[in-house]
Amino acid sequence: MKLSHFEFTLPDELLAEYPSEHRDESRLMVLNRKTQTIEHRLFKDIIDYFDEGDVLMLNNTKVFPARMYGNKEKTGAKIEVFLLRELNAENRLWDVLVDPARKIRIGNKLFFGDDDSLVAEVIDNTTSRGRTLRFLFDGSYEAFREKLIELGETPLPKYINRELRPEDEERYQTIYAKHEGAVAAPTAGLHFSKHLMKRLEIKGIEFAEMTLHVGLGTFSPVEVEDLSKHKMDSEQIIIPASTAQKINQAKKEKRRICAVGTTVMRTVESSVSANQLLNPYEGWTNKFIFPPYDFSIANAMVTNFHTPKSTLMMMTAAFAGYDFLMKAYKEAVKEKYRFYSYGDAMLII
Repeated sequence: MKLSHFEFTLPDELLAEYPSEHRDESRLMVLNRKTQTIEHRLFKDIIDYFDEGDVLMLNNTKVFPARMYGNKEKTGAKIEVFLLRELNAENRLWDVLVDPARKIRIGNKLFFGDDDSLVAEVIDNTTSRGRTLRFLFDGSYEAFREKLIELGETPLPKYINRELRPEDEERYQTIYAKHEGAVAAPTAGLHFSKHLMKRLEIKGIEFAEMTLHVGLGTFSPVEVEDLSKHKMDSEQIIIPASTAQKINQAKKEKRRICAVGTTVMRTVESSVSANQLLNPYEGWTNKFIFPPYDFSIANAMVTNFHTPKSTLMMMTAAFAGYDFLMKAYKEAVKEKYRFYSYGDAMLII
């Protein structure tokens, strides 16, 4: 498959700038691969497609407030710093992106907070916009992390072209988020409300949690026409033994196993045994899934509507079937479904 196969016209007004009023009342398009039919529902109707013993696999990563604004020493120029990952806790070393990058050189100091209570020194260049920073902070590690949270803000994707609102802090986070480490939300999970989770639980549906700390590579554009030449950024994943056991049991009993989001699908497909079962794992993955691909674990998937030529759309096409997905996306545009992080959802069964 080629990059150009994933081009389609997406009107700007379909990019969701705000979440739906209630989490579970976004729209839900249901794709049935067996009958090749499409239904239009609300997200809370997802309960109708699952029975007792079915498993929903969830990514319990938590978004941390990764976007910070500082000032450059001497000139006072405003600099945006996007925290990507912690390299060394003891030395307070972080991989970051800076904007505008041309002004930031090795040796520069950046000051954060109205009282300059946090200072960082640029110690290396990593990519065109990437830098390694050493934060200079006198307190304990816990106090340092609290300071980052105090000075940081919710890292909404760049396409959301508006001021941050207080509710974004809550809504750009799943209700089951536990382990801090993501710089973007696993967006398929944003549609689950406490009430819906309770209803699913009462029906006997099981939840299996794992972690993939979403990195900015999720949004990196594919720049090669031959998809086999695209390299994904590595992201940290954790599949606990109890989770693997629960999923493997459901698989043996031929129950429905649903990946809530592309991050979950990448996680489980990164740790499959020779006999097609899920192995517990803790490490990194740079797995890139595009058509054609044989999936080993999930037989259903929840995902949002993705932007043209994105790796997320490619994985969804691999699961739904390329032609069926393109037909569904055409219908989504016609029916004015909302796309991207705060957009509507799709269930593929």
